[in-house]
Amino acid sequence: MKRVFALLFSLLFASTSLAWDDGVVRWRNIVGVITAPGVSNTVAGIHSGGLPWTVAAGRARVDLSSGAVTFFVEGLVLVGGDASGTPGPVKSVKDTLVCNPGSTDQAVIDTAAVPLDAHGNADFDGKLSSTPPSSCANPLFLIRVAPADVWIATGASRTIS
Repeated sequence: MKRVFALLFSLLFASTSLAWDDGVVRWRNIVGVITAPGVSNTVAGIHSGGLPWTVAAGRARVDLSSGAVTFFVEGLVLVGGDASGTPGPVKSVKDTLVCNPGSTDQAVIDTAAVPLDAHGNADFDGKLSSTPPSSCANPLFLIRVAPADVWIATGASRTIS
């Protein structure tokens, strides 16, 4: 029995080790920025929008070795102000991957902008503007207003495989 357990443990460890070599980061949820009106919730030197946002659903995936990105967001809308429950004046968004946030070798890499519809829905399937650096520690995923470049949502529940 001990041998079976040891074998299973070693196989599990081996598959986990191999999985980390893929360099694929997934965020199971997308959440809106939580901020007081008019106060920036700065992340990695990037300012947030001036009002809080919420998200009904969303996911993101980034392949760090190739720069391939897929994401979708549904119901990305304002929570407060006269446009509450809508995307307000925001008509397009872009994804941003931040590698090594807050460090001297921080990298901020964007995708092209995609439309954000009147219900706060958007999706992207393409590539980052450049391949992430080989050492992309603590990767962050942001959704930013294009062209204003403020972030309004972020990836949550991250896994790296």
